[in-house]
Amino acid sequence: MTSTAEKTIQLRRYELVDGVLDDFVAWFEARIVPAREAEGFTIEFAYADREVNQFVWAVSVPGDAEAFTAVEETYLASDSRAAAFAGEPTRVATSHVRLIEQVI
Repeated sequence: MTSTAEKTIQLRRYELVDGVLDDFVAWFEARIVPAREAEGFTIEFAYADREVNQFVWAVSVPGDAEAFTAVEETYLASDSRAAAFAGEPTRVATSHVRLIEQVI
């Protein structure tokens, strides 16, 4: 088990627009994963819950919350993120994003 002192994890839960789950997953794999990884993130996991039309995933960076924030700010301003979102329709109706801590 990895110590939470070694990395900071952000849990991201999206309630998707009806009928877009498969397109969202394809876009996520092709565009978001490479863009995030290019900026220093690790994708911890990603799951689709078809029954309730949700997508849940976690991303991490080495270090504390301050380190996470610094990497996230760089990512948000990056050309790779802009390219990943260029021309894409809105697929997320509601998002829930929080830093989380490992307990076991």
